[in-house]
Amino acid sequence: MKQLSGAIARVCLIVTGTLIAAIVIAAPAHADVSICEKYGSTTISSGRYVVMNNNWGDDTTQCINVTGTGFNVTTASHNRPTNGAPGAYPAVYYGCHYANCSSGSGLPLQASSSAFNTINTSVSMTLPGSGVWDAAYDIWFDPTPRTDGQNTGAEIMVWLNKLGSIQPVGSQVGTVSLGGATWNVWFGNIGWNVISYVRQSGVSSLDFNVNTFYTDAISRGYAQRSWYLTSIQAGFEPWVGQTGLAVNSFSVTTSGGGGDTSPPTTPGTLSASGVTSSGATLSWGGSSDNVGVTGYDVFRAPGTSGGSFTQVGTASGTTYAATGLSASTSYRFYVRARDAAGNTSGNSNTVTVTTTAGGGGGGSCRVGYVPNTWGNGFTATVTITNTGSTVINGWTLTFSFSGNQQITSGWQAAVTQSGQAVTARDLGYNASIPAGGGSTSFGFQGTYSGTNATPTAFKVNGAACS
Repeated sequence: MKQLSGAIARVCLIVTGTLIAAIVIAAPAHADVSICEKYGSTTISSGRYVVMNNNWGDDTTQCINVTGTGFNVTTASHNRPTNGAPGAYPAVYYGCHYANCSSGSGLPLQASSSAFNTINTSVSMTLPGSGVWDAAYDIWFDPTPRTDGQNTGAEIMVWLNKLGSIQPVGSQVGTVSLGGATWNVWFGNIGWNVISYVRQSGVSSLDFNVNTFYTDAISRGYAQRSWYLTSIQAGFEPWVGQTGLAVNSFSVTTSGGGGDTSPPTTPGTLSASGVTSSGATLSWGGSSDNVGVTGYDVFRAPGTSGGSFTQVGTASGTTYAATGLSASTSYRFYVRARDAAGNTSGNSNTVTVTTTAGGGGGGSCRVGYVPNTWGNGFTATVTITNTGSTVINGWTLTFSFSGNQQITSGWQAAVTQSGQAVTARDLGYNASIPAGGGSTSFGFQGTYSGTNATPTAFKVNGAACS
């Protein structure tokens, strides 16, 4: 059994008939107070941040002492099974959590806005060498600018450190280098997407731009740029013990951690090489900035003209492997640079790539589609098997629904839908499918009414599959 997310239930609920209400108990709005109420909270820094006890998953007493810059856990005797959910999530946050909002945050904020790119956060913690716990950020996104209730978009967890045999919700889907460190990436869906980044080398402090992790989640198909950031939280999930854990300082700024407002220079000439039936290699000249470039965003549009550009990936260097393209099809690409403050450069020149004929699946593929239906909702697991004699390097799967099914989220593929037509693309790390029976799987969740009929015609890289 995998661990459930520590954010599954973080408010007190009273159920009377069909009425469900969230209760937030507020302590005096000043530092150096003790909070033992399960869901007690107070504010610090003149209301800019909220500190909450949030003992949501356990009935044992937990107390925190709130300081001028954070809090420390003074009483805790958690003893939860390590293959289940943690006992609590005491934390300090910026934004809105179940209608309890800090002052002047400007949240909710749409992730497509330029202001979102400038949001930086830092935390410093004290981490004892006993107990079983994780020290983690919890960053919430919702499809709407809501300030109350459970967010249903994406929950980004950033694990700075952990002690004991615990793991995030879901399963590991890859690794990634972000912000100068390597992270194990986990994904699960518990009614909303939970994307967890577990630092391979634990630390007690962290400083990063929120867009860095959110962009990676978007590139994996787990989040959307149109969603709204509602809160940034930093705290602890305890399973056993927890006394002694502390947030010494916490901040959220829009200044770029040093007041940098200068955008990077526009990347040099973008070109394409190594074009195949399913991909190409993009390369460009490096960008510069007074505080250094931290990465590049890659955008793609269909055809040789017209059509909208969407972000399809990121790169830490000046090359990018564009995979999952359809055979004999034209695409346009451009890149832009992003610095440590979240400032972005101008767009590079646009390069057009026309893939070669054939290749990819070459008609030698088999697709399995296994639905799980309930009420007016469903999930589906899709497996692509390469029955041919050559490796599939980069794949795009297309099919159409026969009814009014609507996909709401996906995992282990970038899944999009236009009308009844569905397109799923690999995420880079799972682009290769070995010949002679190798396979890869992905899944998605959706809604429907009437009949949830199983699709019958699938194509991989433009070639029909059995």
